[in-house]
Amino acid sequence: MAQRVAVSDGTNKKVSRVRVVVRLRPYMGTQDEKDEGSCVRGLDSKNLEIINWRNATETVKYSFDVFHGEQTTQQEVFLSVKPILPHILTGQNASVFAYGPTGAGKTHTMMGSLNQPGVIPRAVREVFKMVNAKNDDEGWDYSISMSYLEIYNEKVLDLLSPGSQDLPIREDKDKNILIPGLTHTTITSISDFHKHFVPASLNRTTASTKINQRSSRSHALLLLKVVRTQRAPPHRQQAGKLYLIDLAGSEDNRRTGNQGIRLKESGAINLSLFTLSKVVDSLNSGTAVRVPYRDSKLTRLLQDSLGGSAHSVMITNIAPEYKFYFDTFGALNFASKSKLIVNKPFICETVPALPVKRARDGQEAGRSATEPQKKRQRDEKKTEQDGSPISAHLHSPSEPSVMDRLLALEKRVMNGGDKDKPDDSRKEIQELKEKQRELESKAMLYNQVLDERSAVKQESAFKNSLAPLQRKQSTASKGVKQQAVVQPLQVILPLQTHAVVEKQSVCAKKKEKKLFHQVEPPEGKENFIESGWESQIDTSVLEISKHKILQILNSGSLKELKGLQLIGDKKAKLILGWREIHGQFKKLDDLIKVEGMTGKRYPSFMKANILSVMGY
Repeated sequence: MAQRVAVSDGTNKKVSRVRVVVRLRPYMGTQDEKDEGSCVRGLDSKNLEIINWRNATETVKYSFDVFHGEQTTQQEVFLSVKPILPHILTGQNASVFAYGPTGAGKTHTMMGSLNQPGVIPRAVREVFKMVNAKNDDEGWDYSISMSYLEIYNEKVLDLLSPGSQDLPIREDKDKNILIPGLTHTTITSISDFHKHFVPASLNRTTASTKINQRSSRSHALLLLKVVRTQRAPPHRQQAGKLYLIDLAGSEDNRRTGNQGIRLKESGAINLSLFTLSKVVDSLNSGTAVRVPYRDSKLTRLLQDSLGGSAHSVMITNIAPEYKFYFDTFGALNFASKSKLIVNKPFICETVPALPVKRARDGQEAGRSATEPQKKRQRDEKKTEQDGSPISAHLHSPSEPSVMDRLLALEKRVMNGGDKDKPDDSRKEIQELKEKQRELESKAMLYNQVLDERSAVKQESAFKNSLAPLQRKQSTASKGVKQQAVVQPLQVILPLQTHAVVEKQSVCAKKKEKKLFHQVEPPEGKENFIESGWESQIDTSVLEISKHKILQILNSGSLKELKGLQLIGDKKAKLILGWREIHGQFKKLDDLIKVEGMTGKRYPSFMKANILSVMGY
């Protein structure tokens, strides 16, 4: 079950204020514009001033957490962001987003170039560096995955899967924002990240305007998720998320010259940024007013970053030219209001529930120290009653060890972990399979013996039930010799005798169902699928099929999940949403916890998919 653990910032206040960093890009105007000078001037590492547009002889001063001037390097900007990154390794969320007018350098700050990488590649590299350092410590295993999306004309599009449609935005009971159907790709190194990130960045919508030759026409969001799992019981799991957001800039269509589709894009961008300013105003009002997160998909995704559970840094990009004066003035006012926002971070931790002890889940959930001893005692007692040594041999503790070893070797061969001695592994697998077949043949023999004994017991019980009636009929026939009448059996037998025979028959059928193998497999494909299908499959093949299904459930995309039998678009998105909240499925039985997958549908799901994997 999931738990929230509040975080203290060292002052006994469980809050974290949004840090605001302002970056002034270099002057890029013409020679005539340079002669006018800059409308913004930095005072020190935290303060700056801008010319008062009402009175050019006056200035308006602003103070922020960090101010970066025109000569600031990409590394210096990243150092302003770096302090919040360690939080994601402890199950907390962090957010970095760039805000400012079009042409102010937001994309350069976040993305950078090959020679001057921006915040995103530097942050990802730093996360891998921290995880590699943590892996040396005992106790935790780490995994990292990424997602990349854009908001274009109020549509959420998956950049890692360009053919996807508009994705929905959902919220769980703990107020976590989820996007069912969004691709989550596991990455293991910075080169692996670039392999997915660079092609996906080319899928982002850009266009040329009069102000910017490569203007972003959408808001882009990169999500980096770090999950760490405790190796020792109770196997706690903590999931932290890092949001890296490059917002599209606000535009004045009179200066950009937007028309047609560019004008529509500009309207969607300005509307979402206006909603963002309303969210900031609502959070700063101090009253219990409704915060309009739902008025825009951008603010819905920024819900964690502003007034939510994330440690946030906002990088405000501004331009020094006078033609950007009102854009710069508005951006500084927005940044000044944003630094007053307070977030409430917490640790997102999941503690797996203790497994319920059931006989059929004994091999999967693990047995306690006393269970093997109790099982041997029951087997010995059963052997004494049956008078057959086959039962004791079949229930020998060596059988589970044969299966466990076989599964371990099969898994190692599939994962390519036997590169040193592949022949030895395959030879051992062959020997274990022969031993398994030998055990199964003995089980079939044992099944036949039990069937014969059951038939004898049923016949004996039936004869015993008829004995009193036969004696009664014999006595009556002595008194009336000439009027003997033979009646149907169902008329002669009393109701009580019928109940006894029926009860014995039902008990015999139940006893047959408890046997773990069917003696004679039914002929024909239809009979194979409809009756006793699982008992006819080799145990190792059955386990491998289940492992493949579990692997698809844990790491499959929306398309791969829809490829499973009895899983449609809706159920696939529900599985992705459940996986986003609770992490990976520990076992296939956990699928019952997903909404829409009932206990009655689960056996049909397993049967259809196992047979599908085998080619039936």
